[in-house]
Amino acid sequence: MKEIDLVIIGGGPAGMAAALAAYEQGVRDILILEREPQLGGILEQCIHNGFGLHRFREELTGPEYAARFAREIVEKGIPYLLDTMVLELGTEKDGAKIVTAVSPREGYLKLRARAVILAMGCRERPRGAIGIPGTRPAGVYTAGAAQKFVNLKGELPGKRVVILGSGDIGLIMARRMTLEGAKVEAVCELMPYSGGLTRNIVQCLEDFGIPLKLSHTVVRIHGRERVEGVTIAAVGPDRKPLAETEEFIPCDTLLLSVGLIPENELSQQAGVALDPVTGGPSVDECRQTSIPGVFACGNVLHVHDLVDYVSEEAEIAGRQAAAYLSGRKMDGEALPVGGKDGVRYVVPQRVHRDAEPFALYFRVGDVYRNVRIVVESGGKQLLSRAKQKVAPGEMETLPLKKEQIAMLNGPVTVRLEQKGEK
Repeated sequence: MKEIDLVIIGGGPAGMAAALAAYEQGVRDILILEREPQLGGILEQCIHNGFGLHRFREELTGPEYAARFAREIVEKGIPYLLDTMVLELGTEKDGAKIVTAVSPREGYLKLRARAVILAMGCRERPRGAIGIPGTRPAGVYTAGAAQKFVNLKGELPGKRVVILGSGDIGLIMARRMTLEGAKVEAVCELMPYSGGLTRNIVQCLEDFGIPLKLSHTVVRIHGRERVEGVTIAAVGPDRKPLAETEEFIPCDTLLLSVGLIPENELSQQAGVALDPVTGGPSVDECRQTSIPGVFACGNVLHVHDLVDYVSEEAEIAGRQAAAYLSGRKMDGEALPVGGKDGVRYVVPQRVHRDAEPFALYFRVGDVYRNVRIVVESGGKQLLSRAKQKVAPGEMETLPLKKEQIAMLNGPVTVRLEQKGEK
């Protein structure tokens, strides 16, 4: 059994940024485990631009963004294993973490790590999770699978397309399929608002004249050998289809962009406490999970809208894992953090009274206009900020300064105050 100071599970943008941050803090015994044949994760198939606007102040494609981190990994000599699948994560009585993995090159691996960073990313919610009636014809894909076919394999999944779900990947694939010569008939969204960034709605739908049907869903898939069409319908306030609004759209392809799920089978099997809303681990401001020495970052923790935020959060996990390895422990009382009055979830889920300055990341559950975001602790207001608009598709951040952290005296709550019309 090989002993390693820091094992990072996942070599995507989160894993690489965490490794580099730990390296900058003096950690040299690092190993990244990545199941794909190259570093970069999902960014390798995201050939559109728009990455790096916050971090590098320039527009990069996904592979370009990933390459900047991969180049640093190689230059610094940080070891990594590709084509390596982690099977199990366990903890021994002395606190050491046992990582079990397999790879064609190394075979069966058992690693004894002093600290572990979880950076496995997320996966798409499949058709089975939403239960659309119909048979199982060819032509039903998740948006990410279609993206891989088009961008990496040079194959067009279909010529006449309906997209269910208006998350960012669904919006981006509406544009991508159009540019490749397919006809996107419509993008249907169950909610009364889009789940994607405003810039993607404009650049991917409006610029190409692709209709966005809000408060609509697919109620049936037609076809036996191949998709021949779908029936869509408007939904009421209870999100149930209204039979009188049903409309048949001929098509040969249905793309599903119906949500992302943090990849947390390993975390759950290891006994890491998960947040029921995010589906990811519950962490403190150091991104440490309920198991000391196990940290989490990126989309395995909660689904991000921008990769720039993934890198930012991963660097927190990397620095704090380095601090943990140097002997620093956060032993003080951890105060619970939560959201209410329109705030769906907040990360981190707990904070320490003696914490260094950190930021709260949160998402709202609806579209709100003219609101005030309020952070309270023990009934005392720490922070108040006015915002013209907040939406579920865009993550919000609230940095807390040292003097505000010093005011922590009870459970921390992030809430919205409605100033005007919703």
